[in-house]
Amino acid sequence: MLTVTSSIAIPDAELIERFTRADGPGGQHVNRTESAVELRFDVASSPSLPDAVRERLLARGDRRITDAGVLVIQARRFREQARNRDDARDRLAEIIRAATVVAKKRVATKPTRASKERRLAGKTQRSQTKKGRSTKWSAE
Repeated sequence: MLTVTSSIAIPDAELIERFTRADGPGGQHVNRTESAVELRFDVASSPSLPDAVRERLLARGDRRITDAGVLVIQARRFREQARNRDDARDRLAEIIRAATVVAKKRVATKPTRASKERRLAGKTQRSQTKKGRSTKWSAE
């Protein structure tokens, strides 16, 4: 059981783990052991996720989510399979936890008159500086 929040827990039956040989450091040991973990979680059809969280997860546009709505996490940071497995589960929990937070609605604002005037004054000043440079060089 993977506990994400106090109200969201994912049973192990919904998680599919596949172990593969990892690249990277480890010498000959890397060629013999399957220490990398590929964790798959079907976001689209999981009964453990609330509908709002599922929709936010699928709407994120994350490249780790397939077209079928399956979240795939690769973990090969460590040399031990158990640590990679824990790492993959922690990352899955963090992704789901991030989707539980509702983004604040953006309120459209307009720049004030003073800020517009400051911007234009700065542009004028910059223009004068550049004009001064060109006349200085052409006079010599």
